[in-house]
Amino acid sequence: MPDVDWDALTTEAVEAARHAYVPYSRFPVGVAGLVDDGRVVSGCNVENAAYGVTLCAECGMVSELVRSGGGRLVAVSCVNALGEPLMPCGRCRQLLWEHGGADCELLTPQGVQSMEQVLPQAFGLADLQHVADAPKGSVG
Repeated sequence: MPDVDWDALTTEAVEAARHAYVPYSRFPVGVAGLVDDGRVVSGCNVENAAYGVTLCAECGMVSELVRSGGGRLVAVSCVNALGEPLMPCGRCRQLLWEHGGADCELLTPQGVQSMEQVLPQAFGLADLQHVADAPKGSVG
């Protein structure tokens, strides 16, 4: 696993926030993630007049992760326009869990925490596999 340079990761997240498209909320968010192969991927929020289809910064970052070859997120820094750490929303916590797992570290307003701490008892692939592997007709 690569060493985490939180200052560099946060600087990249701040840079990403500068590209956010936020005509409605005026609340830019940037995120940067360190991948297990040493790459850094980033994203920014992209709003839409139909608010429900707004894309969080983490969505853009994970899209970049997948587009650029995949891998697992090791560490993530999500910031507001002032460069202050933000806690990702619930949907994005699930997204980070899917692409980083329990050990992925997240810089939060309360310091660095693992995804296990940020999203305890997370739903994931193991839950789906458990049911898929169960004997047929075992419901109830």
